[in-house]
Amino acid sequence: MDVPKIISTDDHVVEPPHVWQEGLPPSLRAAGPRVERRRFADIKMSGAGSYRWVEDPSGIEGDCWVYEDRVTYVHKAHVTIPRDAVTDDDISTFDRSLMVARAITYDEMRPSCYDPVRRVEDMQANWVDGSLCFPTFPRFCGQTFYEATDRDLALACIATYNDWMVEEWCGGGNDVLIPLCIVPLWDAELAAAEVRRNAARGVRAVCFSEMPFKLSLPTIHSGYWDPFFAACDETQTVVCMHLGSSSAMPATSDDAPIAVQGVLDACNSMSSLADFLFSGLFVRYRNLKVAYSEGQIGWIPFALERADDVWEKHDHWMNNRALLPEPPSTYYYDHVYGCFTGDRVGMRLLDVVGENNITFETDFPHSDSTWPNSRAYAAQIVALVGPAAGYKILRGNAIAMLGLDRV
Repeated sequence: MDVPKIISTDDHVVEPPHVWQEGLPPSLRAAGPRVERRRFADIKMSGAGSYRWVEDPSGIEGDCWVYEDRVTYVHKAHVTIPRDAVTDDDISTFDRSLMVARAITYDEMRPSCYDPVRRVEDMQANWVDGSLCFPTFPRFCGQTFYEATDRDLALACIATYNDWMVEEWCGGGNDVLIPLCIVPLWDAELAAAEVRRNAARGVRAVCFSEMPFKLSLPTIHSGYWDPFFAACDETQTVVCMHLGSSSAMPATSDDAPIAVQGVLDACNSMSSLADFLFSGLFVRYRNLKVAYSEGQIGWIPFALERADDVWEKHDHWMNNRALLPEPPSTYYYDHVYGCFTGDRVGMRLLDVVGENNITFETDFPHSDSTWPNSRAYAAQIVALVGPAAGYKILRGNAIAMLGLDRV
């Protein structure tokens, strides 16, 4: 079967230790993010979407990021493929069961987690020739820098990250690695300026929060973000919102098994889509595109049906048409991309999900990844939806979404 090469719209980069210690101006490096090796007791998920760790001299050795004099992030083996999960560098031996919630050092990681040359090798071996990577230490939309105390340092850290992303990570990526940048969330004007700065050098994707309100930021309905959305509209920069970019994941209770959260993850994307559909932003910004990374797609048909029903049946008291002259689903097909790792239900509902509106992702190097068997899964997609739609889902839609110069 002819399977198109994959362009993955959601992978993850593990930033190497030198990013800020070499990239920041010399006067800021002492205060900037740095990697230290320490020992930690077992790392556990605490509540909805956050982790708890305890330093312990007798614990497991791991590398962590220290920023503003505190441990801000500890590298974990379930989101960075351990070297010993692959025997003799034969990727067919990959053992996913070794990806567990424990501290890990860079020495113990598969080098493709943080090395662009090795990343390209692992992508090409996985039938992938395009990869858009979200941050790790800065978190999915740069929350780490938003939460920092020194905003001037944080702004310099964001610029340094974006320079490294464009010039080193993607610059050494043989056109396989596609840049995705972050912005200062605390200032919409500064965010807009950073979008334009990066667009001028070919960047067409920016991280954003699925629900800014959960970060104690103004909502997308407030008008606060208009300069940012205007810059994205002007430069045709797609707004990429990863699950967890609100620093709040859906859960029934703090003591529910972690698997409950894993099942409910996509509810964040659904909530965000409802927000955007009824915001009026797609009416005002005709070129604005948003993408929901790792949100899956099987829920989209219900969400669109319900949105249209609410728009139609309750307009007499909700005044929906004041912001949306057309049904919400009308704007979805022109402005929204759903991104998925594995969703057979969504494939079977493709006529509603929209064959022009979804992209595939490998989620490397997280434990949900289809690596190193993404080609086999891609073949299943082609068999289910046909060659023309399969090409769009695996490749064509990502090219359109990101404005890539390829076929």
